[in-house]
Amino acid sequence: MYKKSFIIIACCVLFSCGSGRSFQSFFNQHKNDIGVTAFQVPNFMRALVRTISPEINTLFGNVRDFKFITFNDISKMKQTELITEINAVTANKFTDVLRKNTLEKTKIVSVKEDGDVVTQAIIFNSTLEKTTAFYLKGRFDPNRIKSLSETNQFENLSNKLIQNYQSTPLIPGFNPNN
Repeated sequence: MYKKSFIIIACCVLFSCGSGRSFQSFFNQHKNDIGVTAFQVPNFMRALVRTISPEINTLFGNVRDFKFITFNDISKMKQTELITEINAVTANKFTDVLRKNTLEKTKIVSVKEDGDVVTQAIIFNSTLEKTTAFYLKGRFDPNRIKSLSETNQFENLSNKLIQNYQSTPLIPGFNPNN
């Protein structure tokens, strides 16, 4: 009796937790992991982000929320776990624009749309050396998201953001590196 009750309760908990997975919950779950770099762009930093490149300026003119998270040198088991979690997020009313799975790499570009405009995008690239996940919320041209993803502009953006953040204080009198 107890065994059956436990199994039923466990199944209910698993199914109820898995159905509403969001990128925010994925981000919050992993931002404190060892070896992770996580970045969230608050409103006051959007002006800084726009100065990184013309492509990003065009893209960030419409961004209301931007997050990325990078995992370095992960195990095959951790990679599988991350891919499973992102699949749960994108299964929540996202449409895959691109999904490429090979033994070495998984690449996913998944969006939510409002008519012919993308309102949310998740760009996920995973290898054992480096796994990154980007989240954008705003109003975007779907072709622009796809082209930036295909030319690795999101990877370049994350590198530039980290470099820019580490080299200059964002708030006068505040330097996170001191």
